Amino acid sequence: MVSCAAVIGLASGAFCATIPATMPKRKTKARRPARPKARRKAASGGKLPKDAVTLIVILRPREGQEILLEAELRALIGPTRKEEGCLTYELYRALDAPRGFLLHEVWASRDAHTEHMHTPHFLRWNAGKDALLASRDGTFWKQIA
Repeated sequence: MVSCAAVIGLASGAFCATIPATMPKRKTKARRPARPKARRKAASGGKLPKDAVTLIVILRPREGQEILLEAELRALIGPTRKEEGCLTYELYRALDAPRGFLLHEVWASRDAHTEHMHTPHFLRWNAGKDALLASRDGTFWKQIA
């Protein structure tokens, strides 16, 4: 049997170590659950699913209601993004006219948006929106390229 020191060419075996047969496994980072494929594509600006629709809504608050309107719109974001058919739900504020807000919504289908309008958070919003809004203009769009 050849000593470890002889193989390595050391005068002493002091630096010789035994490597265990099984090394401890490296810890891996916990992975986030994968988002549904359609949601990933919508968020990345890629091609949307065939039945997907985009809704652009421009909202203007009544005088003195900007802060309340923004708070109510922000309250919709979390629960709406968790809905099955919601691919994108983003809130913007106008730079040139800070009183204006824009909702950019992408839904898997028109039916998914219809279901959204029956959720508790949307019904709560719908019941109080008239006191906050001076105007609201919404248009559905279909991706063509």
